[in-house]
Amino acid sequence: MDKAKELELKKIATEIRKSIIIQTASAGSGHPGGSLSGVEILTYLYFVEMNIDPKNPKDPNRDRFVLSKGHASPLLYAVLAEKGFISKDELTGFRQIHSNLQGHPDMKKVPGVEMSTGSLGQGLSVANGMALAAKLDGKDYRVYVLLGDGEIQEGQIWEAAMTAAHYKLDNLTAFLDHNGLQIDGKITEVMSPEPVDEKFKAFGWHVIKIDGHDFNQIEKAVNEAKTIKGKPTIIIAETVKGKGVSFMENEAGWHGTAPNKEQAQKALEELQKQLEMLEVQG
Repeated sequence: MDKAKELELKKIATEIRKSIIIQTASAGSGHPGGSLSGVEILTYLYFVEMNIDPKNPKDPNRDRFVLSKGHASPLLYAVLAEKGFISKDELTGFRQIHSNLQGHPDMKKVPGVEMSTGSLGQGLSVANGMALAAKLDGKDYRVYVLLGDGEIQEGQIWEAAMTAAHYKLDNLTAFLDHNGLQIDGKITEVMSPEPVDEKFKAFGWHVIKIDGHDFNQIEKAVNEAKTIKGKPTIIIAETVKGKGVSFMENEAGWHGTAPNKEQAQKALEELQKQLEMLEVQG
């Protein structure tokens, strides 16, 4: 990836982080920590990789994305707004009673949302169905899904992992947002899923491990996944919970706690400084 493109993506990612803070602060609730950790992954998918069109969100040939960790809806809404599927003005209505932007994404109300998610562990099964449908229909679209590392403690994930390998869903790429923290603390202390890479290999998946905040590594991994035939791919992305906001980083307490007015202002000021530094580089 050339430097200009990487810089552009970093700017977009910073704007998305600002939108995540604005949403959760406006609502006084939500999940900022795990939304912030997945920003680079979705930024790359939506602004580089996926064949999608905000003007035609139901194009039958579009690529699909499923947010399995549905509580990270502020991330998805921020990306959809930045991409033009929804208006940025809607973001301040996050979790408000008359808003379409519910705490968990609703495919019937928000353009660009492929699946209503929130009950953890179900998204990979849905993505399997989409990928299998593409195979049966002779379509060449690809399916992407974002999993949480606390989420993979759910048994359905492993049933879905077995299914994807059985049906040789090589048009399916899963990302694991491996930030190491869930609502009750470290995943290794709550219910350790480790070693994640060896488990997915044992279930018949192609496994790639990357820094989930490095656009060049994300690009290389996505391109590698497209070359794999006869098996699905999981990209285990090492990330930082609360990435981009210094006082939120690596703090499990920010999993499901919204910033108050003062904290939001501090976070936005910090992100704005990051954006200004990127502008200078450009």
